[in-house]
Amino acid sequence: MNSDVPIPEITTLLIVLLAVLLIIIIIKGLVIVPQRHAMVIERLGRYHRTLNAGLNLIIPILDQPRPITIVRYRDNQKTINTEKKIDLREVVLDFPKQEVITKDNVGVRIDGVLYYQIMDAQAAIYGAENLVLAVQTLAQTSLRSEIGRMELDQIFESRQEINARLQNTMDDAGNKWGVKVNRVEIRDIDIPDDIREAMNKQMAAERARRAEVREAEGYKQAEILKAEGDKEAAVQRAEGEKRAIQQILEAAAGTEGLEARDAMRYLIAQEYMETLPKVAQEGERVFIPLEATSLMGSVGGIRELLGPVTGAAAASSSSSSGAGSGGSGG
Repeated sequence: MNSDVPIPEITTLLIVLLAVLLIIIIIKGLVIVPQRHAMVIERLGRYHRTLNAGLNLIIPILDQPRPITIVRYRDNQKTINTEKKIDLREVVLDFPKQEVITKDNVGVRIDGVLYYQIMDAQAAIYGAENLVLAVQTLAQTSLRSEIGRMELDQIFESRQEINARLQNTMDDAGNKWGVKVNRVEIRDIDIPDDIREAMNKQMAAERARRAEVREAEGYKQAEILKAEGDKEAAVQRAEGEKRAIQQILEAAAGTEGLEARDAMRYLIAQEYMETLPKVAQEGERVFIPLEATSLMGSVGGIRELLGPVTGAAAASSSSSSGAGSGGSGG
C-alpha cells in the first residue's frame, strides 16, 4: 500500500498536537487567586467548588468562575461591577444620605457607613442576586425604622444604641448571605436650619440654668459655713463665760463676808454696765430701773472684796467674748 506520509510521522504529529493541546489546557486551567480572595467555580452550570488563595487547577470549558456583582460609591456616584474574584477583606460601604422622619415629625438627612466582610463565598454568590445592594438596602431600611421610633433629641443621645441595633439586624440577615457586618456607624445627621437654631437656643438656656443652679449652691454652702462659724463662736463664748462665772463663784466662796448671791449680783451689774453705752446710742434719753442703779452701785465694793481673782475672771470673760465676736464676724 502506497502513502504520501509515513505512518511514524503521522503518529509523531498527533502526539505533538496532543501535547500542545494539553499544555494549552493546563495553562488555561491554571488559576491564581490572590491572598484574602476566593473564587466560586461552576461545572456545567452547577456549583463545583470554591478556590482559595494560591495556585489552583480547573478544567477549561467545563469549569467556569461565577462572577459576583459589586456596587460601589465614589464621589456620590454609583458604579456596578462584576468580578470573578471575591474579596474576603473588610469592605467599607459608604452609602449616600437618606431622608428620615423622626417620631416627632422632624425631617433629617442621615449619612451612614457600613463595614462588612464576606465570610462564605458560596453563600455570597447564591444567597443574593446583588449582595452589596441587598446589604445597603437592608441597612437603609433598618436605619429608617430605628430613627422613626425616636425623637430628635434621643437620636443624638443614643447613637451607640442605634448602631448596636442595626448591627444585630444586619447580622441576622447576613448569615444567609455569607456576610458578617462588623460595624454600622451614623456618621452625620443633617437637620433643618430652623430646628438647629431652636436647639442652639435650648442649649444656651440650659447652660444659663446650670450656671444659676451652681451659683445658688455656692451661696447655700457659704451660708451654711457662716452659720457653722457663728455656732462655733457662740459655743466658745459660752464656754469662756462659764469658766469666768465658775472662777468668780470660787473666789466668792473663799472670801469672808461674801456669798454666792453677792457674786451673782456683781455679774448682773457688770452686764448692765456693758449694755448701757449701746442703749444710749439708740436714743437721747435712757431710763434705768432702780434695781439696776443699786446693783451698779455695789459693783465697786464687791470688786474690792473679790480682789485680783475677780479681775482675772473678768478679763477671761472679756477675752472669750471678744473671741466669739471675731468668730461671728468670720
